[in-house]
Amino acid sequence: MTDSKRGKVLVEIARGAIGEALGEVYVSTPQEQWLDEKGATFVTLTQNGELRGCIGSLQAHRPLAQDVRQNALAAAFRDPRFEPLGRYELTITECEISLLSAAETMEFRGEHDALSQLRPGVDGVIFEYGRYRSTFLPQVWEQLPETRHFMAHLKRKAGLPDNFWAQEIRLSRYTVSKWREADFAEAR
Repeated sequence: MTDSKRGKVLVEIARGAIGEALGEVYVSTPQEQWLDEKGATFVTLTQNGELRGCIGSLQAHRPLAQDVRQNALAAAFRDPRFEPLGRYELTITECEISLLSAAETMEFRGEHDALSQLRPGVDGVIFEYGRYRSTFLPQVWEQLPETRHFMAHLKRKAGLPDNFWAQEIRLSRYTVSKWREADFAEAR
């Protein structure tokens, strides 16, 4: 199965899970062996290009189909930044699936060194310091293309000041394969 066909299936799983939760008729997921392999995904929901929900997994800990389904439901109904999605919004909501690679721990000597290693538009980044943690998918580079701004917003998302830095900071990076519902005109 091609990468594009897999992406279409994952988008359909996300759409189906949200639709079913809102009382729509559920179309069953194909029984493909690759859907039973563990996978880490993020499901991003948008309306007219604006974020409407985004929830995901940073580590593969459950079967891929289940991960997409659970993250789709969480993005639609449990993202704390938004009210739960209403049935009337379903037709104007677009799903995007990001399938994450395994995270790779970065080795660096200070913030400047860390920033010089980042690959804008390619790397998703996990920021960790004690109990503080945040991540940005690679798609966030579209809004924050400068590495210093990207890192400042990542720290802010974790609950720390933009200019915070400490030797104990841990950074990891990952890449994604992503598919948007619009990529598959007949997906709806």
